[in-house]
Amino acid sequence: MLAEIAAANAAFQVIKTAISNGKELYDCSDAAKKYFDNKSAIAKRVSTKGKSDLDAFMALEQIKEQEVWLKDYMVYAGRADMYSDWLNFQSECKRQREAEARRLLAVRRTRINMIKTFVTVIGIAIAVIPIMIYGLILMVKR
Repeated sequence: MLAEIAAANAAFQVIKTAISNGKELYDCSDAAKKYFDNKSAIAKRVSTKGKSDLDAFMALEQIKEQEVWLKDYMVYAGRADMYSDWLNFQSECKRQREAEARRLLAVRRTRINMIKTFVTVIGIAIAVIPIMIYGLILMVKR
């Protein structure tokens, strides 16, 4: 949890410093992606634990203040429609995170199914091989 908070704050500082030095927001898109990935992790923690996890809740409040600063910058100092593009960027990051989560879930399900199949085959083999050996022994005795 502390790692996500620290990473989000560091990414925001990169964004703010780059903007203060005359760079454009798209010049620090990697930091923006890290910022929103960590914001998402903190938001999930708050939604699952509720406001009882005070550190996560306060970190989320700090991130909201940082977003207000970014919005003000984009509206007043940025280009036209920069804020709407920023919102689109956030939604694209969210879609990518969800797609990655779905992919990881599919991989996990595939592995579980492979393990189940392996265990089933081994179980059947363990049950059938002694019967086959017994049958061969009976055939040899006749």
